[in-house]
Amino acid sequence: MATEYGQGYGRGHGHPAGSGFPAHDGERRHRLPAALRAPVEARSLREFGYVLLSLPIAIVLFCWAVTMVSLGAGLLVTFLGVPVLAAALAGCRGFGVLERTRARALLHLEVADPEPLRTAKPGVFAWMGAVLRSGVSWRHLLYALLQFPWAVFSFVVGVNFWTVGWALLTYPLWFWVLPMYAGQGGLQLYGDAHHSVYLDNPFEITVTSLVGLVFTLATPWIVRGLVTVDGLLVRGLLGPSRLSARVVELESDRGVVVDTAAADLRRIERDLHDGAQARLVSLAMDLGLAKEKLREDPQEAARMVADAHGEVKTALQELRDLARGIHPAVLTDRGLDAALSAVASRCTVPVRVEVELPSRPAAAIEGIAYFTVSELLQNVSKHSGARSASVDVWRSEDRLLIQVLDDGVGGADAAGGSGLAGLAGRLDAVDGVLVVESPAGGPTRVIAELPWRG
Repeated sequence: MATEYGQGYGRGHGHPAGSGFPAHDGERRHRLPAALRAPVEARSLREFGYVLLSLPIAIVLFCWAVTMVSLGAGLLVTFLGVPVLAAALAGCRGFGVLERTRARALLHLEVADPEPLRTAKPGVFAWMGAVLRSGVSWRHLLYALLQFPWAVFSFVVGVNFWTVGWALLTYPLWFWVLPMYAGQGGLQLYGDAHHSVYLDNPFEITVTSLVGLVFTLATPWIVRGLVTVDGLLVRGLLGPSRLSARVVELESDRGVVVDTAAADLRRIERDLHDGAQARLVSLAMDLGLAKEKLREDPQEAARMVADAHGEVKTALQELRDLARGIHPAVLTDRGLDAALSAVASRCTVPVRVEVELPSRPAAAIEGIAYFTVSELLQNVSKHSGARSASVDVWRSEDRLLIQVLDDGVGGADAAGGSGLAGLAGRLDAVDGVLVVESPAGGPTRVIAELPWRG
């Protein structure tokens, strides 16, 4: 069960993908700060386009939802109300597909599709019942009702800020149109029956342009705040519910557990077949030959029996090692402290073990913690080049925390397709977390979190 992350150790240059470090040569560096380039960035244009499209889509969706639901509710006294309501909810679900696609394309918001309709049997009536019983359908209807007033507000705010900002910013370029074609000196700042104030001299035109610059620089961030609320609505009402997302996660974790159990069974079968079973077969053959030579050549028979005795000891040791790999007796009898001390004694470098637990966790969690430390210490022995290591185990609230630290060459990467990724998957199957900190040159710190179950 050793986890091989030696391929990650010893790499003294570069950073792994997704490590958070910046690229070196190929990274494009912006000369302007984000506040100045925001008005012309592609992201700002996409978000403003999202605001512009929201209003017409919201009008159509709101009218559909209100009209169809009202009609269906009014017809509930007859059977016709049921299919009308089902059609209303199905239409809202259809609009939900459009809205999720629009959010992915313009906001780059990754929203998973909600759980599909599940009907007990085929047929129109079964489909209508599934639509009406589905919480997803009613969340889509709620989205249709809430998104309309928000889309109106977002459209008014976004369009006004955007147009006023750019209009004032570019005022020096077009102010001449007003005296030439409108018969007034410039933009009218104030006017009544007696006098009027126009923005027509160079100072006023400059100040107007500066005010427009402030509006223009602020508009992308205002629009970004508006579409953030849109993202919350899409994610919260059009995406999968927390319960369904948790079900999907548990199904995935169950698959990991099943695969891990199958791999462990194959490993045990292979170890038995290639190790102890092969030795026992050879032992049986040797004892048969010794039995035949017992009368003809007692000394040779005695030598063969002695060799068989050595094979028995070797087979017993292999069976002990195999049993320790399944579940060590010391873990069951004496707990993590003694079991981890035994694992540390077999490591090729000195290991300090410190276990501070108020009580013993559940047997399953205890076993996972044991094998996690065992695999990590095997990595230290095989790949780290360390001179010393330490293992610390403690409880923090409802979590069991494990830290394995070594002073080796570093470079371990859980995301590089190594055995650490498999170990992280096993921990994730029980709501655990594996965090690896291993810069090139060391040290390597691996922290594992497991849920505490007493």
